[in-house]
Amino acid sequence: MESIVEIIARAVLAFAIMMIITRVLGKQTIAQMTYHDFVAAITLGALTSNLALNNMIKISHMIVTLLTFSGIAYLLMILSLKNRKMRKWFSGQPTMIIQDGRILEDNMRKQKLSLDTLNQELRERNIFNIEEVQYAVLELNGEISVLRKPQFLPVSRGDLQLKTGKRQTFPIELIMDGQIIQSNLRQHSLTIEWLLSQVGKKGLSVAEVNYAVISSNGQIYFDPYDDHISNPIDKE
Repeated sequence: MESIVEIIARAVLAFAIMMIITRVLGKQTIAQMTYHDFVAAITLGALTSNLALNNMIKISHMIVTLLTFSGIAYLLMILSLKNRKMRKWFSGQPTMIIQDGRILEDNMRKQKLSLDTLNQELRERNIFNIEEVQYAVLELNGEISVLRKPQFLPVSRGDLQLKTGKRQTFPIELIMDGQIIQSNLRQHSLTIEWLLSQVGKKGLSVAEVNYAVISSNGQIYFDPYDDHISNPIDKE
């Protein structure tokens, strides 16, 4: 019984430590996963699993090891931010894959990138004809950024000299899962009474609303739980 309790305690501790470390390292580390981020993630993952499952290792020793590796990862991140040369060495740098419409085969070989993978990445960006691409760059996080040739760029309102609409704002979520998000109301100087009046205009109560949001165009969108759809397509 004691061993089970110890395993549970170790697992909870390992999870808590990794959550703290992840918060300290920040969102950018998780999203980009550069070279040193990848090494740090694998190492910390292995150490954490040992903390949770290997009861032959003292918890105190494992925590010290985890904190040491976390400190190294954090230090490398700070050095990369402050020094461009070190950032290139630790994190790498973007690689040009297509330049002036020409595929750079040597760069693709260095990055272990096949034509099949390149075509897949382009298709995911709604580019099915490679001749539409002026430049393609393999970014540090493994994503490919693409600039189309001028004749294949989408037309914008500026190109047509059309007036733009009113200024858009970030959406404000009001209700989620039938619960009022009071922090958003306070942040934008909105009152519960105002929200209840808006809900009432739709003939609903707050408990009947799955989701409500002020969209970027200033309009309020309501999604009630009852969709009034007799034959939903994905109903199981």
